[in-house]
Amino acid sequence: MNLLITGGAGYIGSHMVKFARSRGHTVTVLDNLSTGFRDALPTGVLLEGSLLVPEDIRATLASSRFDGVIHFAGSIQVGESMRLPLKYYTENTIGTINLLAGCVEAEVKHVVFSSSAAVYGQPMVDVIDESCPTAPINPYGRTKLIGEQMLADCAVAHGLTSASLRYFNAAGADPAGELGERHDPETHLIPLLLQAASGRRKSFTINGDNFPTPDGTCVRDYVHVWDLCAAHLLAMDYLMAGGATTAFNLGSGAGFSVAEVLAAAKRITGIDFPVEWGPRREGDPARLVASRSKAERVLGWRCEYSQIETIIEHAWAWERKQTGLG
Repeated sequence: MNLLITGGAGYIGSHMVKFARSRGHTVTVLDNLSTGFRDALPTGVLLEGSLLVPEDIRATLASSRFDGVIHFAGSIQVGESMRLPLKYYTENTIGTINLLAGCVEAEVKHVVFSSSAAVYGQPMVDVIDESCPTAPINPYGRTKLIGEQMLADCAVAHGLTSASLRYFNAAGADPAGELGERHDPETHLIPLLLQAASGRRKSFTINGDNFPTPDGTCVRDYVHVWDLCAAHLLAMDYLMAGGATTAFNLGSGAGFSVAEVLAAAKRITGIDFPVEWGPRREGDPARLVASRSKAERVLGWRCEYSQIETIIEHAWAWERKQTGLG
C-alpha cells in the first residue's frame, strides 16, 4: 500500500511509519513538527505542512497516488482541552475538515482515523463496547466524536470509507528500542512514572485518590503502541477489501489503577522513587476499560505486547536510553 500518515512525527505516528515500512508499505508523512520530531522519521518520508493550510494538504495529496490516509494529527491533552477548547476545535476539527476535503478532491477513498475512548465520556458499564452511548465530557473527546461523525457523513456523500479507532491508553515503546514517547510537556502516566524512576523528575504525582474505584485511583486500559500500529494496517486492509465505515475499540481488555501501575513500575525498575498526591484533573473519568471483541472478530486483531509488564519494560528501556542509564 501507498499510505499518507498525518502527524507521523509524533509518538504513535512515528511508530506507525516504522511498522508500515517494516511490512513493505510505502509511507509519506505530513506533519508541521509542532509536537513531533524530525529525527523520529527515516530520511525522505516527511513533507512538512499543516492541516490548517489547505494548500499544504492539496500539495501533499498531489505528490503521489495514495491508497489511503492514516490520520493522527491533532492535539491530544484532555486537561489542556478544558482550558483551551478553541485550540482543540481549531486543530482537531477544522484540521480534519480540511483533510477530508482534500481527500474528496484527490479521490482518496479510505481513511483510518485516530479516535479515542474519550468519545464515551463517563460510561456506566465496567467494560465498554462500541454499542455504548457516546457522551464525551471534555472538548478533546468532543472533537474526536465530531471527526467520526464527519467521516460517517463523507462515506454517504462521497464514498470515503473510514475506520475510527477508539484508543484507550496508548503506552509502551518500540520493542527494538529505537522509538518511544517524547511529549513536551509529558502528561501520560507511564513515562511520568519512569522519568521519576530515572531521576528526570523529583517525584511522581497521583492525580486524585477519591475516584469510585477499589483503591481510589482511576482505572485505565493500557494498549501497547506496537499493537495499535498493527490494528491500523488491519483496518486499512479491511477498508480496501470493501469494509463499511465503522468504529473499533482498541484496548487490552484489562484495567489497571494508577496505584497498580505505580507498583508495577517500581517492581520492574527496582527503584523506590518518591510519590506525591495531587488533586483530580478536571475531565478525568474514573474507569475506562475496553471490550476488544469487535476488532478481534472483524479485523483479526490480537494484542501481542499489551501485558502491563511488557509495556513498562519497553518504556523503561526507552527511558534508560534517553537518560544514558544503559
